[in-house]
Amino acid sequence: MASSKTAAGKKRITINDIAQMAGTSKTTVSFYLNGKTDRMSEETQKRIRLAIDETGYQPSPLARGMNAKQSNLIGVIIGDITNTFSNLIVKGIESVIDDEGYRMLVCSSNFDKKNELAYIDRLLAIGVDGFIVQPTAQFREVSKSILDAGKQLVFIDSKLYDHASSWVKTDNYESSYQAVDQCIHKGYERFIVVTAEPGLISSRIERFSGFVDALEAHGLGFSQFILENDRVDPEALKAYLAEQIDGETPTLVFAPNCWALPDIYRACKDFYPLMPDRVGLLGFDNTEWAEVASPSVSVVVQPAHEEGEVAAKVLLDQIRQKGEVDPHQVLDCSVLWGATTL
Repeated sequence: MASSKTAAGKKRITINDIAQMAGTSKTTVSFYLNGKTDRMSEETQKRIRLAIDETGYQPSPLARGMNAKQSNLIGVIIGDITNTFSNLIVKGIESVIDDEGYRMLVCSSNFDKKNELAYIDRLLAIGVDGFIVQPTAQFREVSKSILDAGKQLVFIDSKLYDHASSWVKTDNYESSYQAVDQCIHKGYERFIVVTAEPGLISSRIERFSGFVDALEAHGLGFSQFILENDRVDPEALKAYLAEQIDGETPTLVFAPNCWALPDIYRACKDFYPLMPDRVGLLGFDNTEWAEVASPSVSVVVQPAHEEGEVAAKVLLDQIRQKGEVDPHQVLDCSVLWGATTL
């Protein structure tokens, strides 16, 4: 069988080439690569080793993972890989698993359950050793595929309340409560929350609860705009804000979903001249542009890189069945105050 070639036209050595050079079968070479040499003669091992040394053959980690009990591959499913928060999570995971001899395959679900299911099926077929997942609201039924396959799973950025699982998240309730409470003390009198349906995702439930409880502690109410199907309708939101904001009463818009903040910020464009005295905006993350936007945006900041690091440590601990790392961890947030709030 002829060897395949790379895009540059250079011959790429395959396992078939090694088998032919060593005068043995592809299965025998596969056994050698996966350390199954108990019943293999020294002479056969020597021929295979020489063929690999002469060609510089590098076995595909994907192909090895499908044949080996352990692939040293981690499946990572992120809601939206385009934002800095997600990138920092991925970098945090990478910083831990690289030192442990693991590699990761990263997928972006776009917070779509169908995408999640498709990626899980493919990653299971490849033979990843475990998963780190930023879940959608419907992830409980999807995660069953992972657990039924006997793979380890760690949720990041959230947990599902009715699902016994391992997770790494931030203090969403406390950070939301404290940030909103500070805005109340700064002088805001009316409050609007622009949010996706909480579903079963703990981060959404906790941020919304922190917002509500902070207002109730001061005897204040609020109005809300629901983002249907986890999407921002800019024109509908602009119309809603125009109805709710009178331009005189100091009003705070709270945007607890980091993926929605850019669109919400743009929908507030007509109110930029009123910021921060009569209109305020408080969101989550998006630090890549929040500081340089004009006006700069006040955001609660999650320690994304640390979240990735801790999630990787939890998953590797479970894969190795050591039980040395706490499978439930909560990390502290901070607040980056910008020009959109007093």
